[in-house]
Amino acid sequence: MERCEMIVAGFGFRRTATVASLRAALTATAPKGVEMLAAPVDKAFAECLQTLAREMSLPVQPVQDEALQAVETTTLSEVSQSHRGTGSVAEACALVAAGPQAELLTTRQVSPDRMATCAIAKGPRV
Repeated sequence: MERCEMIVAGFGFRRTATVASLRAALTATAPKGVEMLAAPVDKAFAECLQTLAREMSLPVQPVQDEALQAVETTTLSEVSQSHRGTGSVAEACALVAAGPQAELLTTRQVSPDRMATCAIAKGPRV
């Protein structure tokens, strides 16, 4: 039987983040069944994220800034709010990419090097 929901890992990260940074943030969320990665449009094609996507054989969904700003997040980071207009880039990316009626499974988790965050959301499969 096919699942009726999609699981998305949303990322926020600094330009100097590495694949190891992203992997560590993802691992901290204890992901199960992730089917897509998501990041802000200006970082969706960063080499570190594309490498992780290839390793996991998953697509990357770019998320527009306007969509990030329209989503209410659980976490309220002042840095994220001032740079991106959202409380959590990772949470907003996961929620937007998971679609309407999406809900967070895991709030943002920070990599040990503090270069990346990841959150997991699920939404209805369309």
